[in-house]
Amino acid sequence: MADAMGRDQDAVAKFVESFAAQLVEAGMQRMPARVFAALLSSDEGVMTSSELGEQLKISPAAVSGAVRYLSQVHMVSREREPGSRRERYRVRGDQWYEALTNRDAIIRRWEDALREGVSSLGADTPAGRRMAETLAFFEFIEGELAEMMERWRTHRQKLFGD
Repeated sequence: MADAMGRDQDAVAKFVESFAAQLVEAGMQRMPARVFAALLSSDEGVMTSSELGEQLKISPAAVSGAVRYLSQVHMVSREREPGSRRERYRVRGDQWYEALTNRDAIIRRWEDALREGVSSLGADTPAGRRMAETLAFFEFIEGELAEMMERWRTHRQKLFGD
């Protein structure tokens, strides 16, 4: 069956499940992965809870839990439908950028905890050295991520404008 844009709905559903499976394999929970893939594959990038539930054949509670998780990791945003109390959920083209950028705060918290670990364990102990190496890795990643994101902004501007 084709949709309004002439796409095969079965092929779209197959893509959603296939991409969601890849996200699950990478560590995302199954329901958030399915909801994210459905939003990503929608032309508007926006769907209501009932639309998601209908497309994915899942309960409103499953949609709610998935959206809560995706909001927390900055992969979707919630917004009110104009003139309604219903919420709709949006995925943007830059959601990966936002999700990675917001990981910066998590990495800094891990760095603080690791510094405390090095101090508590002693920098000259085997555990302290292992902790210090882990800290150095996250400090390196944090610096590289910031530079990479700046390069991405420039590259994205060239490819897509605004």
